Amino acid sequence: MATTADFIEYVCEQITGVGAVRYQKMFGEYMVYVNEKPILLVCDNTVFVKMLDCIREKMRDAEKGFPYGGAKEHYILDIDNSEFSKEVAALLEPVIPIPKPRKNSLRR
Repeated sequence: MATTADFIEYVCEQITGVGAVRYQKMFGEYMVYVNEKPILLVCDNTVFVKMLDCIREKMRDAEKGFPYGGAKEHYILDIDNSEFSKEVAALLEPVIPIPKPRKNSLRR
């Protein structure tokens, strides 16, 4: 089951206030960006967060799962808890870099 448009809008509403929030569709699912940094991965109406040291203690009781086949294990974020979700996003934002632009690989 793919993520619904309503759910991705809800996810963004839940973390409003931590920075400039936007989402982008990727391979049928979504990446949520805060200040142009990829913070949340949303697959099958589930919100996933990379397992980084800066949130290890905060996410110690969180469920874990794989967003898609071949992916590394991620924490599953309880997006219904807006304050907690904002805290996690705020901890991740300073440590996640802005992705470097991809070079156009078109060959002529």
